Amino acid sequence: MIKQFFKLTALVILIASFIGAWYWNEYNIFLEKPLVFSDDSNRTEQIFTINKGDSIKKIARSLQQQHFIEHPEFFWLYTRLSKTAEQIKAGEYTLTSGITVKELVARFVSGKVNQYSLTIVEGWTLQDALAQIKKDARLIHILDDEQLKKLPELLNSPYKNLEGFIYPDTYKFPKGTTDLQFIKRAYEQMQKILNQEWLTREKGGPLKSSYDALILASIVEKESGVSSERSKIAGVFIRRIKKKMRLQSDPTIIYGMGENYKGNIRRKDINKKTPYNTYQINGLPPTPIAIAGKQAIHAVLHPDKGKSLYFVADGSGGHIFTNSLKAHNKAVRKYILKKKN
Repeated sequence: MIKQFFKLTALVILIASFIGAWYWNEYNIFLEKPLVFSDDSNRTEQIFTINKGDSIKKIARSLQQQHFIEHPEFFWLYTRLSKTAEQIKAGEYTLTSGITVKELVARFVSGKVNQYSLTIVEGWTLQDALAQIKKDARLIHILDDEQLKKLPELLNSPYKNLEGFIYPDTYKFPKGTTDLQFIKRAYEQMQKILNQEWLTREKGGPLKSSYDALILASIVEKESGVSSERSKIAGVFIRRIKKKMRLQSDPTIIYGMGENYKGNIRRKDINKKTPYNTYQINGLPPTPIAIAGKQAIHAVLHPDKGKSLYFVADGSGGHIFTNSLKAHNKAVRKYILKKKN
């Protein structure tokens, strides 16, 4: 009887050993085998979202439900044995055919979630930027029209008017980013760039603050999209300010006209005094008129050292720079009025 018991026990141990060895072999195959979607869909990628608070077992079941792994229990076991279960980060990922479970878990641990992009363009107004942000469905929109009016407070900004304070760039952001988070990031980036440029400015200029620099940079940005001209245009405006001449910039008229601008500037628009019409006011307008890029900001703080006081569009995207009113009027007749010299 005792002899039969020992034989039975040995048999059970032997079977258990075989099962254990088989299980361990299957587990290791699972870890090393490249993953593919098993539902005959022929897809090679699939969006996969890990929500904050999801357990490892829930993640494993979701991977199985999306036909990416066959053994959720092996996935759970690996994350426990490798001590990565608590390191997995929430977010939106892309499941890609050909990776192994180890590589998949490493991706989840790294937090390299999918990134979307949104571009804010130089020369846009604040309203242009906010409209672009508002229509991007990949952002979570928590700001209504009333809250947008309170943006300075929400951003803890000392400026009541945020025109010009959204830095132009292509921003990457993960799923779950709110519109306020996006705006705050772009606002802080402008603060960073503006402060850096102000600290390294050429001394002795007429601009009294970094805000003055931002205002003038916005005018330079609107005057020309040719990067090589920005320092020349900035130089014209800086010299005009030093000589107490009016800036006489057409884009400031347009900004001051608001919705009344219909595509052309008339004589009565030039003669109409608004806080922004630099044909009628001395010095700078009260706020920026657009979003300026780093090049424009740098240009007004490191302006060209020439003598020109005027410039006129040459019809090909660039400008003709002149030192005197007589030469300027001649250039206007040639390039604007199309009259012979």
